[in-house]
Amino acid sequence: MRVLFPSVLLSLLAVLLAGGALSHNAPPAFGDTASAVSAGYDHTCALTSAGGVKCWGRNNFGQLGDGTTTDSTTPVGVSGLASGVAAISVGSDAWDHTCALTSAGGVKCWGHSNGGDLGDGTFGDPSCSCRKTPVDVIGLTSGVAAISAGSHHTCALTTAGGAKCWGDNFSGQVGDGSTFTYRTTPVDVSGLTSGVAAISAGGLHTCALTAAHGVKCWGQNAFGAVGDGTNSKRLVPVDVSGLTSGVSAVSAGGYHTCAVITGAGVKCWGNNDDGELGDGGAPADSFSPVDVYGLTSGITAVSAGGGIPGNRYEHTCALTTGGGVKCWGYGGRGQLGDGTKGEYPSCFCRITPVDVIGLDNGVADVSAGYLHTCARTTSGGVKCWGSNDQGQLGNGTKTGPDECSVYACSLTPVDVLGFGPTPTPSPSPTHTATPTPTHTPTPTPTPTATLVGQTPTPTPTATPVGQTPTPTPTATPTATPTASPTARFRSGKRSRPRGGRMVCG
Repeated sequence: MRVLFPSVLLSLLAVLLAGGALSHNAPPAFGDTASAVSAGYDHTCALTSAGGVKCWGRNNFGQLGDGTTTDSTTPVGVSGLASGVAAISVGSDAWDHTCALTSAGGVKCWGHSNGGDLGDGTFGDPSCSCRKTPVDVIGLTSGVAAISAGSHHTCALTTAGGAKCWGDNFSGQVGDGSTFTYRTTPVDVSGLTSGVAAISAGGLHTCALTAAHGVKCWGQNAFGAVGDGTNSKRLVPVDVSGLTSGVSAVSAGGYHTCAVITGAGVKCWGNNDDGELGDGGAPADSFSPVDVYGLTSGITAVSAGGGIPGNRYEHTCALTTGGGVKCWGYGGRGQLGDGTKGEYPSCFCRITPVDVIGLDNGVADVSAGYLHTCARTTSGGVKCWGSNDQGQLGNGTKTGPDECSVYACSLTPVDVLGFGPTPTPSPSPTHTATPTPTHTPTPTPTPTATLVGQTPTPTPTATPVGQTPTPTPTATPTATPTASPTARFRSGKRSRPRGGRMVCG
């Protein structure tokens, strides 16, 4: 309860009539500046300009790295990695893991490790097959230039130009010539101990960009993701048909792969159930590269999203030379960012690229996850769109603003709290009147100041000099709390399989 003295009422009225404003909490501080972003299955991580790592979203296996298994709808710091990190990569499977490249050239990983994905020689804590905080990858405390986390395996590019991988090798994705084995520590990829410029770990396959600007892939190939013109599993690297030179970047998705061709746009190959190859034709897999419709030039980077067996739901996004973002493929959770759910007649998809609303310029890089996508702006902010049922968009909620079947989503980009120009969350401003000092009333009885439209009420008792008048307490009505809106959803044609939610103890 709060009582305003007559003199305060006069002062407050004077302020309002003069066009003044009530005092309130200071504006929230601006957030960190992001220097990289990586979207996974249902969590996301960003690298700060200070060299720290922050993650948000699902955390059932400790993939956020904060020492807990508690989900977070806003970015949280990764334990021990407030600085000294040069790059990050987030895995693309429901049993997520995350890895970081330190500025000293070492690799640290955390999260799920059922297949040895973390590379620490174990399958993680026996209670959950996970690590809730970063651990060193054995043998890679230095000498690493780049990293890439796939579904259940991870790969690294050494400073000597060699490729090393570890983790699940059921489909030969580790590339050492074996299969049906787990590699809990890094092994050399056969034939690629030198001459590699970049590496990308996908769902069950892996690809490398050679120093000669060619592409080699290996692993699962049932849908043609290896790109050698067949659908045969490859246990060691093979050349991608037609791409032995002229390539500037490669990205391995769940069951498809894409590459940026120098001066000639984007080519993709592999699974095409939802138009993720972007060639504009009827959804059909391609065992060799095809051109992405309308993207024959003007592309600097490409990101092939993840997928899961049975319901692959893959999409792809590209960054233009003008700093814009275009996406295509499955859009049933809004991950294409065009304001729709990919309303193509036969699927929730787009079979050719569409512009992401509000991101036709000002973007530095883009990362396609499973059912969501994120981009880093040139001002150091982060924007995400798509599924938000686990808080992976980082906007402080697990709700809408849109409805995608039975899951919360955003059909257009939203700001991730705490980065770039996005203010960090703060309590709602509390309006507090600041009284102006007034002259102490004389002992002569004085009527109380009267506001416009109010009947004056005289004060019958004089106040001695130097004594503050004691007002009669007035009951203040208590505001009735307003219930938070609950997101509403409608059923869609396709539902997202989740299965039981395992939680690391």
